Amino acid sequence: MRYFSGFSLVDDQKFFTAYLVDSEYTVSGFSYGAIKAFEYVRHTNRRIDRLQLFSPAFFQNRDVRFKRLQLLGFCKDADAYVQQFTSNCCAPFKCKNITIKKGSYEALQELLEYVWDRDALEALCRRGVILEMYFGSEDAIVDVAAAKAFFQPFGTTFFINGASHLLQREECV
Repeated sequence: MRYFSGFSLVDDQKFFTAYLVDSEYTVSGFSYGAIKAFEYVRHTNRRIDRLQLFSPAFFQNRDVRFKRLQLLGFCKDADAYVQQFTSNCCAPFKCKNITIKKGSYEALQELLEYVWDRDALEALCRRGVILEMYFGSEDAIVDVAAAKAFFQPFGTTFFINGASHLLQREECV
């Protein structure tokens, strides 16, 4: 299995062990890592049977002002921005045992500006790739209703009641 981590996170795969399919033909990613996983599967010639997207970063429904404010906040104080961002990944719970790295302006900009390509998602379905998307009902990062509605036609969507962006229902341990 190949896994792609979220923005400013290291070793976040541990939060998804209950859902991960351990197979050499599975690709998975969390949040920003879901974008990277999708792009990897989209452009590889390798056999991929399953693509798992955990809380995929979905900001194409957000306005330019929101995105600009996020980038300005990062520029003003990147460390404080990343701390707040990772805290929101756990919200409404407290974060424990989460490994943070300093993300880049370019990665944050890509995360905010990324537009999921419907045609490419349909092409993966035609290729036989099983798409699974996982969402937490208490996600403080993305608009879960909009993301779920967007992804639903392309595969199986799992909605986890009471779960955060990290799909946790309690403090992240």
